[in-house]
Amino acid sequence: MLDNKFLNNLYFYWWRSLDKTILITLLSLFTLGLLFSLLSTSLVASDRLNTNNYFFFLKHCIFITVGIFTMFFFSILEKNKLFVLSYIFFIIFLITLILVLFIGTEVKGSKRWLDFFFLPRFQPIELLKPFIIVMIATSLSFENKNYRFIKYFVSFILILPIIILLAAQPDIGQTILIFLTWLSLIFISGINLYLFFLFLSLVITTVLSLVIFVPKFEYIMIRITSFLNPSSGNNYQSEKASEAIISGGFFGKGIGEGVLKNKVPEAHTDYIVSVISEEFGVIMIFFILIIFLIFLYRTFKKISYLKNDKIKFIIFGCSIIIFFQFLIHLGVNIRILPTTGMTLPFLSNGGSSIIGSSILAGIILNLTKKNIN
Repeated sequence: MLDNKFLNNLYFYWWRSLDKTILITLLSLFTLGLLFSLLSTSLVASDRLNTNNYFFFLKHCIFITVGIFTMFFFSILEKNKLFVLSYIFFIIFLITLILVLFIGTEVKGSKRWLDFFFLPRFQPIELLKPFIIVMIATSLSFENKNYRFIKYFVSFILILPIIILLAAQPDIGQTILIFLTWLSLIFISGINLYLFFLFLSLVITTVLSLVIFVPKFEYIMIRITSFLNPSSGNNYQSEKASEAIISGGFFGKGIGEGVLKNKVPEAHTDYIVSVISEEFGVIMIFFILIIFLIFLYRTFKKISYLKNDKIKFIIFGCSIIIFFQFLIHLGVNIRILPTTGMTLPFLSNGGSSIIGSSILAGIILNLTKKNIN
């Protein structure tokens, strides 16, 4: 009886303190993800696997269910427990990211996944991203003014091995995403602008040198070349995605009338925006964009009321990495960015992406809760 009373009180406190607007935007994205998964993968399953038309959709349902439970789990934790658990998970998933180099599964020339008998193929970086942000935020919240530059150095040391490991896979999309998020966090932390732009120039120069002179990163140059020169013949998927968006027009061809999902192997992950646009029109992409913007606005508004720098940085980092990933995915689909293989948070198929996004969402919900006496 006491246990039931405790659980009821815990649920009451959690529900009363939760930011309902953020929760609604997140659940809306999950729901849209289920809908588009059903529409974009049923034909893929029947044509290629000769199996149940809803194979991928049912798989996506399972991941969404696990993701929602994961989101609620992280949202209900006490803050101190959340931080401790984040430090532990950071170490665990960093180890799995290292293991990718040695026992990773290679797909289309990239080794980004681990495949254990108890955990089918998953991408460690997707699960590591939320805890990278907690670690960076912890280092940037160090307040000793005599050592204010050390915190930037420590934060860079935290992401350096991760960037090196991602570059070795290679996974340029996630590398850029992690780096952009780190830059955003140190920018809002109050770093000297001259130092910030000096370091940024140094990094850009280093990256360009690697892309141009190191053979391992030749594929990046190929993608950039195909992006700048459509006639190079290396951009089949991008061309089909663009054609799908154009053919869909403003209101789309109608449910099930799109053809991109049958022409591009990764349509339900890397090009889900094009699939949506082809069948539902550009108006649906605007609707999804509005949901993401409402989510971002609400989290930023919460940040403005907070005094704890560490919590501010975590909320900002978790929100901005989701939004950056959305922008990169959108940019690839409309061909203003080279192909990166970036999924759309909450909507694309892919268990690792869904769980990683759910952890980010859970952390945001946790740290934006109201204090109720």
